[in-house]
Amino acid sequence: MGFAILGGLLLGAALLLPVVLALFLALMQRWASRPVAQWFWADTRQQLPGLSLALMALLLALSANVGVGTMVSSFRLTFTGWLDQRLAAELYVTARSETEAQTLRQWLRPKVDAVLPIWSVNGAVNEQPAEIYGMADHSTYRDNWPLLEALPDVWDRVARGEAALVNEQLARRDNLVVGDRLLLPGGWETLLAGVYSDYGNPTGQVIVGIDALVAHYPDVSRLRYGLRLSPPDAAGLAVELRNAFDLPSQNLVDQASLKRRSLQIFEQTFAVTATLNVLTLGVAGLAMFASLMTLSGMRLPQLAPIWAMGLTRRHLVLLELARTMVLAVITLVAALPVGLGLAWVLLAIVNVEAFGWRLPIYLFPADWLRLGALALGAALLSALIPLRRLAVIAPSDLLKVFANER
Repeated sequence: MGFAILGGLLLGAALLLPVVLALFLALMQRWASRPVAQWFWADTRQQLPGLSLALMALLLALSANVGVGTMVSSFRLTFTGWLDQRLAAELYVTARSETEAQTLRQWLRPKVDAVLPIWSVNGAVNEQPAEIYGMADHSTYRDNWPLLEALPDVWDRVARGEAALVNEQLARRDNLVVGDRLLLPGGWETLLAGVYSDYGNPTGQVIVGIDALVAHYPDVSRLRYGLRLSPPDAAGLAVELRNAFDLPSQNLVDQASLKRRSLQIFEQTFAVTATLNVLTLGVAGLAMFASLMTLSGMRLPQLAPIWAMGLTRRHLVLLELARTMVLAVITLVAALPVGLGLAWVLLAIVNVEAFGWRLPIYLFPADWLRLGALALGAALLSALIPLRRLAVIAPSDLLKVFANER
């Protein structure tokens, strides 16, 4: 359904573009008072059928650039902020055994502000696979954890073992809302007190109080921990940990490295977007170039009388350039709402159905200005050869138009 909406939106916008252009040009012709201006707008309307297909291609290219660019940039902005919230601990350490984990906890307690367990079990939640995590009652979560909706006193309820949080994916998958009863593995039934954002996770996830997790699942693995300490001290503590416990590099990760690795994966995932944007603009520019080259050979019968009435070839070239730029600008303006509609469908419909979470949409006017400059540059390049041919055309070629006049 989402892709059907996308197809209808793009196809409808492309088919409506010539109508919108024709109405705009007719309005401008009516407002024009000088003879040359009236001829300019009327002649532009006359050329519209020959350029409409190229302008449709330009509209689709610009709309795709705006829509996909808005989606990717919104994802980047949301994802970066979400990482800052979720990866609050300065260091993340994983022990190799329960014995080592117990020794680690004792060794770390006097050296850090907090040792936060990251313990989890896998099981079925509402008969679907999910992860159940335990969360310590600490300000790290109260201050940083991104909740989309929650009951009052949600953190106190979770800490007392009276309630649980679920990620957005699980809430959407099972149509859960805060206040519902949640059935966890082993017949544990609890209250759903909040829903949190969890971008990038393909599975459902539940968070309960750490004491409740251990009480219901005493065999839970207790190897992973997040360490809270002063950021300047993190590097020194990492060196001490490696020396004291001979930990492999993958078992001790600092916050900055984890964020950097996550963002690198994100950027690699969407690197193809920039290439596709350039490709679509290139195809649209090529279509405009082909259309203008074809029309340039058919323009002499319309331009020769204007030249004969006193307009210079330079003036004619400037008018032809203005015509191309006006059509490109109108197409760009029309592409903005289409592109934003495309972004909304991608974020609110397609992304939700594909991944289970909804991203907020943000606007990036600076990107639109850069895209507009690229589009006008492509239109200018496509018009250069036809305009150059007009600028150097011999007067005798223009006079030949009148050879058969009586």
